[in-house]
Order: sequence, then structure tokens, then C-alpha cells
Amino acid sequence: MNDRIFNHFIFILKKPAFMKRKHYLSLAAVITITFLFSSCKKNGPEFCNCSPDNLVITSSVYAVGLNNPRGLKFGPDGDLYVAEGGIGGTNSTIGLCDQVPGAGPYTGSNTGSRISRIEHSGVRTTAADNIPSSTTSPLIGGFVSGVADVAFVDHTLYGLLTGAGCSHGVADIPNGVFKVNKDKTWTLIDNLSNFYKNNPVAKPNPNDFEPDGTPYSMISLGDHLFSIEPNHGELDEMDTKGGIKRIIDISFYEGHIVPTAMIFHDGNFYVGNLNTFPIGSGRSDIYKITPNGKISVFATGFSTVLGVTFDPLGGLYVLENTTGNDFPTPGTGDIIRVDPDGSRMTIVSKLDLPTAMTFGPDEKLYVSDWGYGGAPGMGKILQLDLTCAKSQGFKKNSSSQ
Repeated sequence: MNDRIFNHFIFILKKPAFMKRKHYLSLAAVITITFLFSSCKKNGPEFCNCSPDNLVITSSVYAVGLNNPRGLKFGPDGDLYVAEGGIGGTNSTIGLCDQVPGAGPYTGSNTGSRISRIEHSGVRTTAADNIPSSTTSPLIGGFVSGVADVAFVDHTLYGLLTGAGCSHGVADIPNGVFKVNKDKTWTLIDNLSNFYKNNPVAKPNPNDFEPDGTPYSMISLGDHLFSIEPNHGELDEMDTKGGIKRIIDISFYEGHIVPTAMIFHDGNFYVGNLNTFPIGSGRSDIYKITPNGKISVFATGFSTVLGVTFDPLGGLYVLENTTGNDFPTPGTGDIIRVDPDGSRMTIVSKLDLPTAMTFGPDEKLYVSDWGYGGAPGMGKILQLDLTCAKSQGFKKNSSSQ
């Protein structure tokens, strides 16, 4: 379901408080907000070796000026690469192919999205440009999709395209995986639109069906790539020469749960799901999927999961896009950490429609905020740092290095 999940956002856009929020931040005017972290475990795996009263999370704005930021990864050069949904498009394909029920008809553009590279200073440059982007029907808010995620194989950057395909208003370019060339152009290598159409899942939702799919998250393992498709419900494996195979048809076992975010940890895939609307508290879960396609529930009781990762101590981090509301709402996203013993704590809250997160080589957490629903340039990347407060400023806790 991916960007199709945002088809109720028109309710958000009508809220005056939402529209009155400041859309742009100057890096020179970044304000660092410190959140007290009140429950450091004293037994078992710990975040730090200091008193719980001194444990803090520091949140700061790392980069601004992004267009619907989605998946993000650090590259071998140490810089952060961010997939962007882009700015949408106006081209219609009505009469050329099947349109999407509910969210459609889409309108698209062959050149509306990009991949951004964020330097350590927070300066944004373009890593790949002129990539398709599409917009849902204005009746449900006109929400945008383009590049959904990024991943590296060796030193080569790959992107996951979700805003293309005829059903999205882009008649001549399918959804799929593309390779980024040295001149910032790109080359499609895996045609996912074609794969989805020729290999239907067991239990699609006909009232919410995307013919070209809406792949959301992608990771690399060795020289292969893996992606999650939420609308159909599947985990697929792709090589870098056009080969695609399905690891598991999630819909066959779990129905239309809308799987979104994925990470590979300790030999298994861990997948979070969005579920259907209205949201409802505790209706999203984390699933464990083995490499041979066996699925089981790993953790339950979350809301609108759009990000999943682990820290070096085995702590699970779950990014919730919206909490306490029936439909996606700015200012209600959060990140929950689950200890290996099952204990949970909220490490940051009041996020604005976050869409993805990743740990950096500095062991800080980076989050795509205002990942949809905002004006062009409104998207930003937040940096979260776990520290122990000392008498002379902040010092990184040695046990997590």
C-alpha cells in the first residue's frame, strides 16, 4: 500500500494548525532539544553505564530542504543518501491502462524526484536526478511518491522506484530497481511492475489494488537486493542483472496487513506493518521472516510502523508514523525501543509524519521527518544522539561503541 496508505491525509490538510506550521528551517537556527530518558535498564542489556537520571536523547535537525524524504542509508563515503518522493506530476494515463481504485487516478512526471546526498555539514547535493514522481488524486490529498529507498552494493548506489508505472501516470517507465551512474543519471535494472503483474499474490485487496505496486523499503545483502511491497504484501529478492524472485507471499499467510519497513538482523528479516485504516492502537506488529520464507510474529502492539532497526546491543527500534489518532496526523509520530527482554520505552515523540530511519556509522539515529504531506522543501532529516550527561557537557557512552 505504501504511498497509497496516505489516502486519508485530506483530513490532515484541512487542519489549520497543520498548515500554519513553519515549513523551512535554517541550519544556522537549528535548535537542539533534549529529551530525558527515564528508564535505563539496570539489569540485562543496557544503553549506557550512567545513572538513569543522567541519560538523555538529543535531537537536532541534520538536513533540510527535502521533498518528501523516505528511505535513507549511509554510503561507503560516510555521507547520507536520502530517497525522495519528489514533487509529483501532472501527466494522465486515463484510457491507456488500468487506474488505481481509491487513490487514483494518479498523475505523473518522468523527472519529479531525486536522491539527495547529505554531507557531514548538512549540505545537500543531488546524487541522482530526473527520476519519475507521481501524485494521487486531489480528492484524497494529492500525495506524492517517487524514490522509496536506497541501498549500496559495494560502492554502487541503487534506488527503489515506487512512483512510476502506467497506473501512476508514467506510461513509459515501470516501477523497479535502478542503478545510479557516475554522471547522476540512472539505469533501470529490475522491472518490478512486470514482476508483480506476472506473479500475483494470493490475497490482494481489490478495493485498494496498485497494478504497478508500491515498493517501500529496500536493503542489500552481499550482491543482492531485497524489497518489501506493501500493497500486494510480498518480500522479493533482486540481483543487479534483472533477476527477481519472491521470498514470501506475506498476504497468503497474514492477509492484507500492509508490510512496510524491513531490516536484516541475526540471519533473519524483520518486517513492520502499517495495517489498514482507521489506525487503531496496537494494530501493527513486527514479523520475523527467515531467508527461506517462514514468517512468525516477533513483537506486537505498535501503530503505523514505517521504520525498523536494531542497535549493537540487540535493542529493537520501531518508528511509528502516527499514534493516538485514527488517521495520519503530524506531531504524533515516535520511536520505541524494545529491549531483548521485552521492556519498552519511547525514546522520542512528537515527530511529524516520519517515514524511515537508520543508524549512522557514528551510532546516532537518523530519521526522515515530514516524509509526506508537506510543501516542497519541507522535508528534513533529524539526528538523535543517546548520551550521558556529564558536568562538562555531553560524553558518548563507551558501552555502545
